[in-house]
Amino acid sequence: LQFTEEKLGQAEKTELDAHFESLLARADCTKNWTEKILRQTEVLLQPNPSARVEEFLYEKLDRKVPSRVTNGELLAQYMTEAANDFGPGTPYGKTLIKVGETQRRLGAAERDFIHSASINFLTPLRNFLEGDWRTISKERRILQNRRLDLDACKARLKKAKAAEAKAAVTF
Repeated sequence: LQFTEEKLGQAEKTELDAHFESLLARADCTKNWTEKILRQTEVLLQPNPSARVEEFLYEKLDRKVPSRVTNGELLAQYMTEAANDFGPGTPYGKTLIKVGETQRRLGAAERDFIHSASINFLTPLRNFLEGDWRTISKERRILQNRRLDLDACKARLKKAKAAEAKAAVTF
C-alpha cells in the first residue's frame, strides 16, 4: 500500500542518503557493464552459439566440458594430411608441413588463451554476478522493505495525530 501510494504521489517517501544513492547507482552500473563484458567476452572466445549453450549446460550440470579441436588445429591436421598425400619431399608437401605445424602451434596457443581467459577473467566476473551482486540485491530489497515499513508507520502516526488534534478541537 505504501509503495503504491508513493508511486501515485499520495504518500511521503523517506529519501536515502545522497552518498548511499550514488553507491547504489554505481553498483547498478557495475552490474550492467559486467554482464555486457562477460557476454561479449564469451562470444569472442566461442563465436558458435550452440557450443556456448553446450558449455553452459555442462557447467550447470557440474560436468567437464569436452575439449574441442580449434579451427587452427583442424586446419593444421588437413594440411599435414594433404602434405602426406602429396609427398613430404615435394615443395608443396614441405610447405604444407611447415605451415601445418605453425597452425597447430597457433591452435594450441588459442586453446590455452581461451582456457586462461576463462579462468582468470570470466570466473571473477561470474563470481561477482553470482555472489556479490546477489548479496547487494538482497540487502537492497531488505532496505527497501524496511523503508516502506518506516514510511507506513510515519503515515499512520501522522493520521493518528491528525485525528487526535481533530478530536481535541471538537471537544
